[in-house]
Amino acid sequence: MTMEQTVVMTGASRGIGRTAARRLLAGRPQAHLVLLSRTVPQALVDELRAAGGSVTVIRADLSSLRSVSEAADEVVELVHPGRLPPIGALVCNAGVQLTNALTETVDGFEATFAVNVLANHVLLRRLQGHLPPSARVVVTVSDTHFGDLRHNLGMVPGPQWHPVETLARAAAFPDPSGSTAGRAAYSTSKLAAIYLVHEYARRLPTGFTITSFNPGFVPGTDLARDADAISRFAMRRVMPLLTLTPLATSPDRAGRFLADAVLGTVSAPTGAYVDRDRVAASSPASYDRQREREAWEAVEALTARFLPSVADPNPGRENR
Repeated sequence: MTMEQTVVMTGASRGIGRTAARRLLAGRPQAHLVLLSRTVPQALVDELRAAGGSVTVIRADLSSLRSVSEAADEVVELVHPGRLPPIGALVCNAGVQLTNALTETVDGFEATFAVNVLANHVLLRRLQGHLPPSARVVVTVSDTHFGDLRHNLGMVPGPQWHPVETLARAAAFPDPSGSTAGRAAYSTSKLAAIYLVHEYARRLPTGFTITSFNPGFVPGTDLARDADAISRFAMRRVMPLLTLTPLATSPDRAGRFLADAVLGTVSAPTGAYVDRDRVAASSPASYDRQREREAWEAVEALTARFLPSVADPNPGRENR
């Protein structure tokens, strides 16, 4: 990624994304950072600008695919006429983990799958026609997709795969009103995200690099902000002690690892799984060509009204 480029990023308001935003601008001080979020703390914007960074904030509610598509249009309207440099990187870092599998978005999709999978797809597909061949795309995933004790520490159930059409709707898991179902929806959505990264790597033009990034177990962030009071306390006050061991990663280190993945400090081929600071294999179940193809086709169909048409000369505009 050259320096005179725009970096578009979701999930920079808190946690590892906030650290990554700072490190991205430190590593590429002439880059322009576009933050897509429902809310971005003014303190973060002021901090980045005070350090000499160039920052634009675009409001985007990732639980609304219309909001995501409109935010992508705003990016295009800044980049296409040259008001901002070309897009050099897209960082899909935002994610949610809910306490149930019943919450629906305004579009009628299950909220975990909508934010962690569908929103990323709409954003990437709408910006695809405006990404140069050298662009780098990084999608934050999770090692909970392995589904074993080593990676989940017994706290998150492993993925429970179903057809995407089922996963995208509420009540896809047993006892959907409970927190176990909410966590299963989370790990399953991250497996789906890896499937799509593999499929993007095949379908995007030669030269693009798209990778999935696993920050590891990162206590101390706000990922569990919708959990019950005891779980929130444990994640914020007790679990951070695990960062003193190999079992967990501090938010600061995870943010630095994410920025390094975006900046290309970690050399990774397209389609790779970056485990913190190195390329590694994702779970055996994540390499399933049939599921990858089927996931792509289903996500394309579910989000079709928010995607550019093949014949659309201006793919930054929603089909209406």
